[in-house]
Amino acid sequence: MAGQLPHTLRADAQDNRERILDAARAAFAADGLNAPIREIARRAGVSPATVYRRFPTKTDLAHAVYLDQSRTCQAIVHEGLADPDPWAGFRLVIEKVFDLHARDRGFPAAFMSAFPDAMDFAADRRASLEAVAELARRAQATGELRSDFTLNDLVLVMVAHRGLRAGTTDARLAASRRFATLAIQAFQST
Repeated sequence: MAGQLPHTLRADAQDNRERILDAARAAFAADGLNAPIREIARRAGVSPATVYRRFPTKTDLAHAVYLDQSRTCQAIVHEGLADPDPWAGFRLVIEKVFDLHARDRGFPAAFMSAFPDAMDFAADRRASLEAVAELARRAQATGELRSDFTLNDLVLVMVAHRGLRAGTTDARLAASRRFATLAIQAFQST
């Protein structure tokens, strides 16, 4: 029996998929995992049937949104690692990850809590932390990052960042950016 050919989506189907993921991301950020599929479909400009065709269950949709967010986070870390200036790369990671977290309003934590067996979250987190640790070592070697910095310092600041509350997205993003600036200043060598 011949192997299956990879399934490539038509351009319009790929566009629908991306719109559905964007709409689901926004709906989950605003309303949590209880956001109705009908509302996600409305935000995406497609029918509920189109959503269900791509994602048979809300769990499938939430999992796809989580994986997309995880890939975005990994891409940010790799972008930081690729920067020839490790301190600039380290700052970039903090700024972009904080921005991502300010927009998601706790979706990853809610997903992990609701679907603890969906994937190996510990391995995913470990890989990201190892990459950030490498970036931190490089930034310390330049003398820009405090010599007493530990990865737990960054984890602590990220946990504190999750506690930011603001009524509007713009206010939340402004508070997040200010928090990132203060964290970067705290991590910088004096």
